[in-house]
Amino acid sequence: MSDASAGKALAASTLAGKRVLVSAGPTFEDIDPVRFVGNRSSGKMGFAVAAAARALGAEVVLVAGPVHLDTPDGVTRIDVRSAAQMHTAVLGALPADAYVAAAAVADFTPRRVSEHKIKKTAGSDTLVLELVRTPDILAEVAAHARRPALVVGFAAETHEVERYARGKLANKRLDLIAANLVGGAQGGFERDDNALVVYWEGGERQLGPAAKTEVAAQLVQLIAERLQA
Repeated sequence: MSDASAGKALAASTLAGKRVLVSAGPTFEDIDPVRFVGNRSSGKMGFAVAAAARALGAEVVLVAGPVHLDTPDGVTRIDVRSAAQMHTAVLGALPADAYVAAAAVADFTPRRVSEHKIKKTAGSDTLVLELVRTPDILAEVAAHARRPALVVGFAAETHEVERYARGKLANKRLDLIAANLVGGAQGGFERDDNALVVYWEGGERQLGPAAKTEVAAQLVQLIAERLQA
């Protein structure tokens, strides 16, 4: 076997025997049978992470919000729609060696879902929705009795990326947090490329800018390093 072949064989088994749980995509919080509150997450980054983890030999469970993406080869996929459904699916998929929370989970959901389509009424130009907080899936996993050895969060921010990311890292007691700037030309939602800075207590690492598949491979390599440490 050549040195190159040996390297590939080693890489393909780096996460053999490990179970990696990934959440990806948006959640849709229904208002009525035809309307919902959602966000712009495409799910591409989370799906790329799932594929990269599987490529390194991990058993991968992917909890996916409503996206139009093909399931990566060899990955077990659980489809959900709402934050409540994602909460149930993620906790139900524990235990795992690593949890990568790449999903953009809604922070709020309508208190009540109308049974019928809400109609416009004469003389009214506004609609008031009462929203309530959704479960904090990432924080619950980080505090769970069956907590994975490595809990990885994501922080998509429009400004002060490091400050908000490190705050989330500490407040939710995460092991790693992958942060990026969104809302401009730097990358993020609805794109095929991305750039992340991964923070942990006492360190950081820049990933990309590159295609999301490459950035995901770099992130999974870092996860493998931490699991083996």
